[in-house]
Amino acid sequence: MKQLYRVSRERIAIKLDELAMIGTTPTGGVTRLALSNEDQQAMELVAKWMKEAGLKVHIDHFGNLIGRMEGEDPTAPAVMIGSHIDTVPNGGRYDGTIGVLGGIEIAKMIKEEKILIEYPLEIVAFSDEEGTRFQGGLFGSRGMVGTVSEHELDKKDDAGISRYEALKAFGLEPERRKESIRNKGEIKVYLEMHIEQGPFLQAQNLPVGIVTGIAGPAWMTLKITGESGHAGTVPMGLRKDPMAGAAEIICNIEKICKQDLLVPTVGTVGKLNVLPGGTNVIPDSVEFSIDLRDIDLERRNDRLARVEQVIERICTERGLTFELTHHLIQDPIHCAGHVIKTMENLERVLSLDAPKMISGAGHDAMSMSEITDIGMIFVRCRDGISHNPKEWSDIEDISKGVSLLLETALSYSRK
Repeated sequence: MKQLYRVSRERIAIKLDELAMIGTTPTGGVTRLALSNEDQQAMELVAKWMKEAGLKVHIDHFGNLIGRMEGEDPTAPAVMIGSHIDTVPNGGRYDGTIGVLGGIEIAKMIKEEKILIEYPLEIVAFSDEEGTRFQGGLFGSRGMVGTVSEHELDKKDDAGISRYEALKAFGLEPERRKESIRNKGEIKVYLEMHIEQGPFLQAQNLPVGIVTGIAGPAWMTLKITGESGHAGTVPMGLRKDPMAGAAEIICNIEKICKQDLLVPTVGTVGKLNVLPGGTNVIPDSVEFSIDLRDIDLERRNDRLARVEQVIERICTERGLTFELTHHLIQDPIHCAGHVIKTMENLERVLSLDAPKMISGAGHDAMSMSEITDIGMIFVRCRDGISHNPKEWSDIEDISKGVSLLLETALSYSRK
């Protein structure tokens, strides 16, 4: 009979609470933007836990925190477990962090139980998964696989600080970033555990799910420019109002994505900026974000093309100009069949009854699929709420996810 190891719920819970104190907000949420002071404090704490778990720790030139435990064959490709610890503004304490802390718990158990592993084990806290500060997510994992472009270092945050400057302030050398790129063959398999960020597992009354694929996101910013004027004196028929154009475009994005309720296309406008922003002033310009996702690449691209056509038509009809900037466009990806099969066999041994499911949210696993096979585990979260102070995942569910992650990692760490 296969030997199963019991993870420590107490250790995981204590670390979750302690990490959540860094960047805590008055509403009970957490704000740890990438490469911020709070992010650096969190990295230092997680690095300490990695070292206590027996890992040799370093930060690469993309800002990824990496802990490594050598196996019997140090030249063999590594089994990598990763996720992120940065957050959206006023986000939750579980998003990403349970994957990193789960990996540290696994390394701690391997050390304490003196478990022999043939392949090296690496635990990674990827930099800037969320993409909030510099409008481009999955930065650290995309950097690791060599798909970060030169111009991304020039992107600036709301305070005018570029990503390059933020990396330098973090004590890193972004000009040496090519040294941190990993190649195919260096990583045997990449595994990630994350809260679901949706309601499926709760509806099924199940603690853990096995991810089979991840929807591909398209992140853009649209800036519409018109003519500013006095709200009381410019007749409606003579206006070139970018806010009215933006409203019409946003409604059309919703219509395009909702045209068939049976397919999982989703479109979201989550950020909007109006200039000059006066109550009695017709805006001069409106800028807003667009987030479009689907697990089907052809369908996602079709919806994206239709959105772009709508933008051009509406702006032309209203006498407006526009600038559409693409920040991140990722193809949908599928988890490796052999990893899914391994997890299915192990979840039966663990009596988890874990269903197979699709991820609508993007994850670092998407980037890592460029150079290795990937697998993902989802953990139930209350009411599907995420990116919110109300985000909650029960420690019992988390421990079950870590148990499945542990057994999966061990199955790939041994020849």
